[in-house]
Amino acid sequence: MPYIGRFAPSPTGPLHAGSLVAALASWLDARAHGGRWLVRIEDVDAPRCPPGADQLILAQLAACQLLPDAPVQYQSRRGPLYQPALDRLLAAGLAYPCACSRSEIALAQPARRHGELVYPGTCRNGLHGRAARAWRLRTDGAGPVHWHDRRLGAQQQDVATTVGDFVLRRADGLWAYQLAVVVDDADQGVTAVVRGEDLADNTPRQILLQRALGLPTPSYMHTPLVLGANGEKLSKQNGAQALDLADPAAALQAAAAVLGLPVAGGPPGERLAAWTAAWSAV
Repeated sequence: MPYIGRFAPSPTGPLHAGSLVAALASWLDARAHGGRWLVRIEDVDAPRCPPGADQLILAQLAACQLLPDAPVQYQSRRGPLYQPALDRLLAAGLAYPCACSRSEIALAQPARRHGELVYPGTCRNGLHGRAARAWRLRTDGAGPVHWHDRRLGAQQQDVATTVGDFVLRRADGLWAYQLAVVVDDADQGVTAVVRGEDLADNTPRQILLQRALGLPTPSYMHTPLVLGANGEKLSKQNGAQALDLADPAAALQAAAAVLGLPVAGGPPGERLAAWTAAWSAV
């Protein structure tokens, strides 16, 4: 199949040094494979997306000459694709409505790593007269998910025991990230996902959803994280500074160094061409 990759930032703020690493890696991987590179703005969680953040991200990418090969897509406009997917899962008995609040889940199950809660399947067998708050995917009986990461190697996770039945549509009516990204990747024909290592933990849930919906599974590669002075990964949530693009070539060089690419001189276009050749040889 023709290679199609994508960069899918959430517009909760401008790109920082860590997000540029993921953007550069996904762009290089597409170019090295002679493929297409898409940009999708993952603004499905609208309350967390300040106005104008999407345009700032696109301007940052353009300053680095990371230009998509097709019009930019917005998750917030793709809701009509998500409902039929949820309906299929419900009809197949693979998803169900849930009436549990977060506090009820916390009382029933201790938190997993990163403070997330493992859902114990309370509503799998019905709501018992309670109103639905969210919709979840059944994970019981799925067994461990095995996959190969192009950088991290062989991976596995038992989603049922480490995550539980995860949310597809939230109590506030918004679509959950896991369902949206799986439907979007399939609809856009994405064959390769290159993204930051902090998102590797999402991969088994997305593979389960792909299998449940009969959708293809792309290849996965998770790139190194950029860490702050405190040893934690840079993120918008912990105050990572926006990229300083007064010198785009320098910002790209810093991102390339995280990816283990050689020093390259010249304007951004020349550097990108050199790094594409280097990436192709890996």
